[in-house]
Amino acid sequence: MSCFLRPATSRDLGALYELAKLTGGGFTNLPPDRNSLALKLERSAAALAREADEHVDDLFVMVLENSETGQVRGTCQIFTMVGQHWPFYSYRLGTLTQHSQELQRTFRADMLTLSTDLEGASEVGGLFLHPRERAGGLGMLLARSRYLFIKKHRGRFSGRTLAELRGVIDEAGGSPFWDGLAGKFFGMSFQEADEFNATNGNQFIADLMPKHPIYIDMLPESARAVIGVPHPSGRAAMRMLEHEGFAHDKYIDIFDGGPTMVAPTDRIRSIMDAVESRVARIGAVDGERRLATAGRLAGWRAAYAVMEPLGDGEVGIDPVGAELLKVDVGDTIMHVGRT
Repeated sequence: MSCFLRPATSRDLGALYELAKLTGGGFTNLPPDRNSLALKLERSAAALAREADEHVDDLFVMVLENSETGQVRGTCQIFTMVGQHWPFYSYRLGTLTQHSQELQRTFRADMLTLSTDLEGASEVGGLFLHPRERAGGLGMLLARSRYLFIKKHRGRFSGRTLAELRGVIDEAGGSPFWDGLAGKFFGMSFQEADEFNATNGNQFIADLMPKHPIYIDMLPESARAVIGVPHPSGRAAMRMLEHEGFAHDKYIDIFDGGPTMVAPTDRIRSIMDAVESRVARIGAVDGERRLATAGRLAGWRAAYAVMEPLGDGEVGIDPVGAELLKVDVGDTIMHVGRT
């Protein structure tokens, strides 16, 4: 099966909605709500229509399309600057050390503090691949292509990039972290809060969440055990992020306690390693399969292609890859190795 990644359009609304219904909850960036998804597509279209590489609050929505059937089999999103429409909240993990001279004892308490430290960073998120397609490197195509899009449009993105991983969700769709902490202040289930946040924003967090630090030892064991732990389906994604240079830097999601991974944008491995080459030949090639992108903004595409270096910054590319990328001889492509 040959798939390629491209910017989503309004025609993809139905397909995105069907994908959103398969997530199982906890995907704030991909809510199973048609109106919310339509607004995302409108926002993405506006960003793609603006030619200047200005650093403003943009969202780009991408879809993975099967070139043979035209079906959408996955999606991902890129935010240029979080925390502009409403605050971007996280919990920051910290430690308070106290000492009693009389008792000759030192006590260290782990704490959670509501934080907007990550405001202004770029974010890669909303990644979801149809359960039947989780093989053949399509997840890697979805994930890593975003970094090449960032490099191609670098002026639109921040110096720091984050990725939020979904936290642990139980079989009933609930969150042990939410039930042990935030749920006590909101009078609503995790699913209700997650849906409300996805469609209305998180100002309600600022309104009702306690502003003082939370002592982790005061939380139930079920909540403590999942702090900074990704959902089982997100463990591979966490490894890929770590491979790219992201680290869990003491920030977690305020809803499900999942880890927030952060990296300096220009130190992301795919961004550092990607190179641009001129297509000098299309045909049979003796080379390796690489992740390649071509075009920009609405005309941007990403796919795997077999490429052969020809020297002087030129490459040969196989016909299938060239067709997926919509490139011809003389065009420029950006590419990176698969590992």
